[in-house]
Amino acid sequence: MNARDLDAEAAAAGIHRIPLPTPFAVGRVNSYLIDDDPLTLVDAGPNSGTSLEALHQGLAALGRSVEDLDLLLISHQHIDHLGLIGVVAARSGAEVGALDTLAPFVDRYSEQADADDQFATRVMLTNGIPGDVVAALQSVSRAFRAWGARADVTRVLHAGEVIEFADRSLTVHHRPGHSPTDTVFHDSERRMLVAADHLLPHISSNPLITRPLDGSDERPHALEIYMESMRQTRQMDLDIVLPGHGEPFTDHAQLIDKRFALHQRRADKLHGLIADRPRTAYELAQALWGNIAVTQAYLTLSEVLGPTDLLLNAGRVRENERDGVVTFEAAV
Repeated sequence: MNARDLDAEAAAAGIHRIPLPTPFAVGRVNSYLIDDDPLTLVDAGPNSGTSLEALHQGLAALGRSVEDLDLLLISHQHIDHLGLIGVVAARSGAEVGALDTLAPFVDRYSEQADADDQFATRVMLTNGIPGDVVAALQSVSRAFRAWGARADVTRVLHAGEVIEFADRSLTVHHRPGHSPTDTVFHDSERRMLVAADHLLPHISSNPLITRPLDGSDERPHALEIYMESMRQTRQMDLDIVLPGHGEPFTDHAQLIDKRFALHQRRADKLHGLIADRPRTAYELAQALWGNIAVTQAYLTLSEVLGPTDLLLNAGRVRENERDGVVTFEAAV
């Protein structure tokens, strides 16, 4: 079944995909209208007039408007998904639902974004990114912050909770990894999953190195967390996955197996580079992708640290810290 047919099947079941423009390399982000009682929107795009206008047009094409919405659900903490939630909530009077780990982030967006930047700075410097690149990334992050915004979470959700509608039930599942707050919504009767960025059809979701929300300063092993989340999702009985970017897809178990194989291949390639000579994570990223754009430095750092954590925990490499910078070397 092709993507158009899958979109049509989801729409027949009352779940409509509304792609919204973003200023980011990932391209459009998917918002989903669940045409049921309560009338629900999952994610709302970045905080921009262009995205808001596209949302108005998408809803109008379905015979709905922002003012009709009763419930807004947020899938996770990234600004391309939560940026317009506050605006849409103010215009509609809708409830705002977010996972219990996500709600404090949304309520105190600016404060949380500051803490994220401080954490990212420490991670970058520890892993060999030069100070001038770190400073440039800090400026980029502050500029990007305007694409997000706070919102009042009025309905705190919990993993395993069931959201009841007139014609369906959605079970809330916490699937951390791409971010600490990734949330998916499962319609078990229709075998559909609103998956946001937990699973994407054409690109592997980057398990971003993100500040732990429990207050810990320890760098989380984001890829290992993400792989455990994927193992849980792999066991789900699904016909259609509705992603946060790109078109709907089937065969989620096959896709997850491909993602596992990808991460193992990258780990093996990194092991070869480390066995050649000790390197920082930044040097490993340069060896894999060359001198990438400054705006991509933290993304590629996350792509390297994830598989390197797999090597660390398998005993294939070890860390050495000198003058506050970590170098990876092959284990004997």
